[in-house]
Amino acid sequence: MRRFILFSLVIFLCAPYSGAQLWKMKRYEVTAGIGTSQFYGDVGGYTIGENVLGLKDLTLKQTRFNVNGAFRYFFTDNLAARLNLSYLMLHATDERGSNENRRYDAVTSVFEPSLIGEDYFVRNRERNSFLFQTYRGRSRNRVRDFFRSIDVYALTGFGGAGFIVNPNDALEARGLPTRGFAAIVPLGLGAKLAFDPNILFGIELTGRYSFSDHLDGYTSQWSARNDVYHTFSVTFNYRIKTGRNGLPSFR
Repeated sequence: MRRFILFSLVIFLCAPYSGAQLWKMKRYEVTAGIGTSQFYGDVGGYTIGENVLGLKDLTLKQTRFNVNGAFRYFFTDNLAARLNLSYLMLHATDERGSNENRRYDAVTSVFEPSLIGEDYFVRNRERNSFLFQTYRGRSRNRVRDFFRSIDVYALTGFGGAGFIVNPNDALEARGLPTRGFAAIVPLGLGAKLAFDPNILFGIELTGRYSFSDHLDGYTSQWSARNDVYHTFSVTFNYRIKTGRNGLPSFR
């Protein structure tokens, strides 16, 4: 009886510490995403004085798509890094904006590799729940379970954008560069919802500042800043076990 009491006491004292380390069992995640892209360049759009916060540039005509994939590693419970690969299309047109008389139009294809750091300032409580990890952690209170299962994070990093511009005849006549590679700095916010111990669904909004003014195939002496674009993605995330050697394990 004395041994049973001692054993129970040890389990009771150690359980909070062992549970707090469950996230280490799955340090890796793979992500696939799809969504929209929006471009803010020198072709199309309104001048700054006519466009509060750039909201008038958010139009369906300018919207295109993006697809992306990532491989993520958690250094700590709240800090992660990921290698990100994206393909996206950008559209710029003078049909709506402050320069309709120019009639410029361009579609740009972008291949974007980047290295991104993530800071999880809101962490889902299920990640260190032993019951949830064994598929027995959901209660009957769905609202409470929903808020317990959410991650929210900020992201930034660096990368590059290899781009090819397909201009219309009016823009092509300017004879400006239509392809190249530019450094970019991403900055954004994301959220993920834990569906089960291995699967998370998410959304992410990320803006990119590029170190080029040619992503739409046009620049001029009146260009005040480099090109900017953003993406909005819906993501599917899968957690991978950490093997004894610290590498991903698919067993």
